[in-house]
Amino acid sequence: MGRLEEYKDIFYPASIAVVGASANPKKLGYHCITSIIRGGFKGKIYPVNPKSAKVCGFKAYPSIKDVPDKVDLAIIAIPRHIVPEVVKECADKGVKGIVLITAGFKEAEDQIGPKLEREIAVITNQYGIKVIGPNTFGIVNLHADLNASFTPEFSMVEKGNISLVSQSGGFCHLIAPLSLKDGGGFSKIIGLGNRCNVDFADILEYLEGDPETKVISLFIEGVDNARRLFEVASRVARKKPIVVYKAGKFKTSDKASLSHTGSFAGGYDLYRAAFKQACVVTVNSSEVLLDTAKAFSLCSLPKGNRIAVISAQAGLGMIACDLCEENGLEIAVLTEETVQRIKELLPPLSIRTNPIDMGPAWYDWETCREVVKTVGIDKNVDAMVILAAYASANKPIVMELTETLKTIACQKPVVTCFPSPGNIWLREKRELESANVPVYPTPERAARVLANIVKYAEALRSKAKFATQSHL
Repeated sequence: MGRLEEYKDIFYPASIAVVGASANPKKLGYHCITSIIRGGFKGKIYPVNPKSAKVCGFKAYPSIKDVPDKVDLAIIAIPRHIVPEVVKECADKGVKGIVLITAGFKEAEDQIGPKLEREIAVITNQYGIKVIGPNTFGIVNLHADLNASFTPEFSMVEKGNISLVSQSGGFCHLIAPLSLKDGGGFSKIIGLGNRCNVDFADILEYLEGDPETKVISLFIEGVDNARRLFEVASRVARKKPIVVYKAGKFKTSDKASLSHTGSFAGGYDLYRAAFKQACVVTVNSSEVLLDTAKAFSLCSLPKGNRIAVISAQAGLGMIACDLCEENGLEIAVLTEETVQRIKELLPPLSIRTNPIDMGPAWYDWETCREVVKTVGIDKNVDAMVILAAYASANKPIVMELTETLKTIACQKPVVTCFPSPGNIWLREKRELESANVPVYPTPERAARVLANIVKYAEALRSKAKFATQSHL
């Protein structure tokens, strides 16, 4: 059975039972069923609660065994000591997917929690049931209107082609609001929790074949089988970009990882080295993770590392150049034809070599478009950074450049920085991103993501070259 079929009941269920569903907002079961309803799930919903006849307008059942129809996915939010019994009932019912919200298992500082988790693993492995969790916030599949979590607001996240897989539910709750502010559409958001029988490598294999996922982002605290993770990541990364934020650099966070999801973080430098060898992009902040994933989701891959920087204000261009060079990129040497044309277009007061500063021409829209177009078709340029900070005199600049940037983005990656107060340029920024031109609020963030996509493209070329030479 292929991975897509193996996880179909988890990510594309036709029916869901919420075990522990409640009308009491103080119970996680209330928030779980509310998430499903607000998410617009179009399948059947079965609350399971022995003390209620109805929950949130739906007929409730004393146990999952009493549900009259087939159940694809069970969401379990009940006290830990009765979870094994309920899991066995799920197995008898023929359930093939479980999201186990309940905590207090392998991560607990007692002997009972790990024992209960082992019991759950034995039952689910015997019956071929896939378990997300325990100790998870849940999962979200925006393309299926599925919010199988305890946070209804996840359904507000924009649909897209990025999938996030995290050991930490808190990290998912950080990234989702960030994406609403900074952009980046998601396909699936997955909280693995303790990873009872579904680990990072398993989900990577699933997402490898998922047509709704173009980019995979991971937040990793620690894993139990690092070798398998690296082997799978190395294969998947050649098809889809993988961006990883690895926590646990130091002893304190390593210890916290053990009490959080029951895994030692361990060997940070070894993880980074192994991921680099596997063509996986590593980042060191949640912001850069989201920024880089967004760039991969929108941009084509560059053919080289030669960058052109064009700015409406010189300071922004200088910052972008510094970040590009600091990250190993080359500021492109423009062709003689391009240089000559730029000199014709821009006055001597401007900086007319790369980086190019528009100078007094930044409010002459026709000149701006022609400069950007000229540099964009230069054969010595592999990618571009375009920057312009808002001033009342240049308010139309983003709108005026949009069509030109769209055209260039079809041939090579273009990242932009158009900072502005409030919601000024909001419509223009959305239009750009709908045409595969990502927009960032600072020159540092724009340059950093460009460096990441260039490095990924270089790693792929290096792998391909090595593979070719190995077969000679």
